[in-house]
Amino acid sequence: MDSTRRWAGPVLGAFVAGCGLVAVPAPIAATAAGTAAGTVAGTVAATAVGPVSTAGTGAGRAGTAGTVYYVDSRAGDDAAAGTSETAPWRSLDQVNATELRPGDTVRLKRGGSWPGTLTLSGKGTAAAPITVEPYGKGAAPKISGRETACVVISGSYVRVTGVHARDCLWAGFEVGGNRNELDRVRADRNVTGVHIIGAHNVVRNSVLAGNNRMSVNDEGGDDDSGAFGVLLNGDDNLITGNVITGSYAPSKDYGFDGAAVEVFNGDRNRVTHNVSKDNLTFVELGARKGKTATGNVFAHNVVTSSRERGSFLVTRGARHAVGPVKGTVAVHNSVHLPGRDTSGWVCHDGCAPGILKLRNNVIVVGGQVGFEDGKGADEGGSVYRGRSRKFTLGPRSVMADPRFRGRDDLRLRPGSPAIGRGFRLGPDWYGGAALARDAAGTALPEAPTAGAYQH
Repeated sequence: MDSTRRWAGPVLGAFVAGCGLVAVPAPIAATAAGTAAGTVAGTVAATAVGPVSTAGTGAGRAGTAGTVYYVDSRAGDDAAAGTSETAPWRSLDQVNATELRPGDTVRLKRGGSWPGTLTLSGKGTAAAPITVEPYGKGAAPKISGRETACVVISGSYVRVTGVHARDCLWAGFEVGGNRNELDRVRADRNVTGVHIIGAHNVVRNSVLAGNNRMSVNDEGGDDDSGAFGVLLNGDDNLITGNVITGSYAPSKDYGFDGAAVEVFNGDRNRVTHNVSKDNLTFVELGARKGKTATGNVFAHNVVTSSRERGSFLVTRGARHAVGPVKGTVAVHNSVHLPGRDTSGWVCHDGCAPGILKLRNNVIVVGGQVGFEDGKGADEGGSVYRGRSRKFTLGPRSVMADPRFRGRDDLRLRPGSPAIGRGFRLGPDWYGGAALARDAAGTALPEAPTAGAYQH
């Protein structure tokens, strides 16, 4: 088991094999760590996220004018000035060798394709970020390569938008710096779509699809890992308004592995308003001994799958090799995993109220809807449906059919027992007041409906 960037947990059956679930803790403060205000635009799918205003932690939008560089993989020339559409560079090498300054912009020609890695080590400012964006007409500019990640951001206040990273050796986008932003990017056919090591970064409005390759896949050793949509090894990051699909790959150790979001050694991250489809797990959390994965928030996510195996959330207590994971909050999520070998939430090896807190969720699975051991989870205000459960229902929680509109449309039909069932909660439950809106962007009422969508 590689507990840094290639870590993955145990395989899931009706619940995590060999693990029992434990209950959740008292509320954890998860305030927005950002400074400048930003906007999540987000119509990402028919059942997906609506506009959500968030406290921005990444690169700013308004900027001071700097130098604009142009790169055209077909008609460019590395001997050209690179500062106009009529004299563009050809390769990424020219960008990598340039010291980008606050307010500078790199424009990649649409329809272009580059091998190798785009390295962004410059430092922008909140008022004048460094920007990478497309120009022209056609498909998004694509970067592919078998050298580590395709786009590596080690600088700060860097904003990358509209870039496609495919078939990269490790990650489509690797963010090691702080206060950067990925907006409307696409990553597919990688080990991980986005890998974040730094802090106060934002990934929004992006598509992370089919990142289904393993980095470690060998017999024995409990160390297989890979197939991540987002791998979080940093703190105070925001993952919002994205579509994450197909993080699911064969594993010699576990049968199958993969997660839409994997958190390892990461604190106070906020994962909100995302659409997750056909991933093995929506989120799994852990930390190396001496490290922490504390106070992470998962709110207003819509999670569906047509696969026979899968789960929504997996976390663990102090008895596990990568526990305890403290203060995880899951609130107002809607989950539909009808496959027989599926589970809702799993809190095992010493779960307790300080490990996991669940409120106002709607979870339908073909297997076990929840599992706790130890002192049990702090749970309430939710609707569950499944073949079995191994936890004590909290206040206002029921086992009932929530009456989803469809297999993948998790809005509610009239008469749903989820309507008005939720608790009115403070902003810390959502990771900040700006995130206290449902998956369609609707403000939460005094008597909220459980699940990702208000009715």
